[in-house]
Amino acid sequence: MQQKKTIAFIGLGNMGLPMASNLVKAGYSVYGVDTNPNTEEKLSQIGGKIDVPVELLVQQVDFVLTSLPTPQVVETVYLGEKGIIKNAPSSLTLIDFSTISPKLNEQVYAAAKEKGIDYLGAPVSGSVSGAIDGTLTIMAGGEKRVYEQSLPILEVLGENLFHLGESPGTGTVIKLLNNLMIGFYTQAVAEGVALGEQLGVNPDTIYDVLSVSFGQSRVYERNYKSFIAQNNYEAGFSTNLLLKDLKLAKQMALESGSQLPIGDQLIDLYTNAADKGYGQMDMSSVYLIMKELNNLNPVSQS
Repeated sequence: MQQKKTIAFIGLGNMGLPMASNLVKAGYSVYGVDTNPNTEEKLSQIGGKIDVPVELLVQQVDFVLTSLPTPQVVETVYLGEKGIIKNAPSSLTLIDFSTISPKLNEQVYAAAKEKGIDYLGAPVSGSVSGAIDGTLTIMAGGEKRVYEQSLPILEVLGENLFHLGESPGTGTVIKLLNNLMIGFYTQAVAEGVALGEQLGVNPDTIYDVLSVSFGQSRVYERNYKSFIAQNNYEAGFSTNLLLKDLKLAKQMALESGSQLPIGDQLIDLYTNAADKGYGQMDMSSVYLIMKELNNLNPVSQS
């Protein structure tokens, strides 16, 4: 039997930790790296390895996987003086699961290729539950050869795997379109449910009817059942992260000469939500802003 590859997983946040954990459970030797020592310790407790600096670690593994919060962090981790590419051997394969910009995907790919290092831009969708269950959608862009040699690892992490072409930024294009639509749906759910409640209709009733009508969406199901109905807004996907992705979609649109009329308004709405203190809360918490705007004053129904 062929020996499993050795993996470094950098970024053990809400998504990265369960992804890395699944690779440990699948029998891979996984080194975890994060700025939060508590998440490193959690990986260590199930058999992951920790406490190796990135510049040394990249010389000891076959694959480096990253799940990082912002493009700025991705740029530093990959392209910085103590980063992956500066210190890595040509035998390495890099897979970035972060949501960044297509242009940054191309920059990392070009820097990696110059050293003979393989790279895939492979953002994911499916939320924390998908990361835990190993059912993520993975949108990979890059050389087909690299995608195929990475499949055993990707199959541990995801259920819906897509190779979207040779460009390392194609997966990111589709991921940003996905999150742009999530921004639309999240605001629509907030406004629709709050308006119905203002008019005296039980929000559970609204959900029951719309879930079997054309107003149904997976975002509505997620935001309502897991957050609004539970009155619990601990972040699965925070308002700040959604705002970050909307701004990336806007940047992508500007670079292509395209317009986002509603997208521009969404950026303003979510910026306002972040300014009001909802940035660290789940994106569904924009519903609370709509209730505040409606003065929590339902109209009685005859």
